[in-house]
Parts: sequence; C-alpha cells; structure tokens
Amino acid sequence: MQIIAHRGASGLAPENTLRAMALAIELGASAIELDVQWADGELWVFHDRRLERCTNGHGVLTEQSRAYIESLDAGQGEQIPTLWQVMSLIAGRCELHIELKGPHTAEPVAALTRRAEAELGFTQTQWVVSSFHHPELARFAALRPELRLGALTANLPLQHAQFAEQLGAWSLNCDVDFVDAALVADAHRRGLKVLVYTVDELSDRDTLATMGVDGIFTNRPDRFK
Repeated sequence: MQIIAHRGASGLAPENTLRAMALAIELGASAIELDVQWADGELWVFHDRRLERCTNGHGVLTEQSRAYIESLDAGQGEQIPTLWQVMSLIAGRCELHIELKGPHTAEPVAALTRRAEAELGFTQTQWVVSSFHHPELARFAALRPELRLGALTANLPLQHAQFAEQLGAWSLNCDVDFVDAALVADAHRRGLKVLVYTVDELSDRDTLATMGVDGIFTNRPDRFK
C-alpha cells in the first residue's frame, strides 16, 4: 500500500506549504499530494476556495492579485507557494500528485509538468493528476495523454468505478467515509488502482488493506513509516 503525504506532511506543518513538503520528503514519503488553483497568471498551491481557514487573508483566492497572495501568512510564517516552487523543492525525489481545483488549471499544469521534466529531473511516471472537476481532468488528458490520471469522488457512485474508467483514469481516488469492498473490487476489475483519502489512523489503514486498497493519502506520513 502506497503512503501519499496529503498536502505534504500537513498534520505536522501548515498544509500545502514548502515546510510541509520538505518535512514529507524528510520522512521518506514516496509521494506527495497537493492542490493547485489559478490566479493572476500563476498556479498557487492551496486547497480551499477561500483564504480564511489557512491564512490571515480574506476572500476567494482566485479573485486576488499575485501581490496580495504573496503577502499572506499561511501558518508559521510560511507563504502560499507556487506550484513551480514546490516542484523545485521536490526536484524529482518522489512522485507528485497534483489535484486540479477548478477551471483554467489544465493548460498551465500541462506546461509546467513538461518544464519540470526538462529542468528538474522529474519523469513522466512521477505524475498523477487528479480532480473532482472531471471536465477539467478530461482537458488535461487531451494535453498530456501519456500521464496518469486520478478520478476523484466524494461519494459512492451508483455505477461504482465506471466514471473513472470512462475518463481513462489510472486510479479511482475516493473518500474513506464511502469506500467499500464492492467499490474496490469493481475498480480493480476495470484495471484501476484505488487510492483513499484522508487516512490518519492505523486501524483505518488496516481495514483498507483488507479491502485491497492500493494507496492512502495521509496528513501523518510519520505514522505509517
């Protein structure tokens, strides 16, 4: 079972910050997951639609200027990083799972993954690009069909993993509150991996392992070393 650091080691450092990413690498994570949004000509590594929960800022992130976003404290003196800053920090040392948080992300992420392969030592096999925004995920697939896709769901789909297969995904990424053995089995029959978020307790990991889950996203990668 693969252990993927969720928003970096976000249980130990401010989520989606360079500190959280560096700590995940120090802990030996084989993969890191993060979220990206497009605002003022840049890809920002940030999860929420609004700024209030994770920063000292206010408002919707995608409506803000670069100068304002750069001025914010994302916790413990950390800034909201750009995707390129995180890529430069990781520099091909582990897999990177990039979640597209909404529209206008597919094209710049496709371009930046190509640049990171050319300049930072990443390989095509080190990317997984995922989204709940399935039209945007399909747009990304058209731009970089050689890369792996993760089809995200926050529920238990009526047709199990069919939607992920239709998207041409590599993995079905699902919520720990909804995953069950039938969903895992259906995904595997369709040739899909099953990755589950967010798992911080060892007992949940053991239950998922019994189902045959292929990987988990965790805020506490230190617990699963």
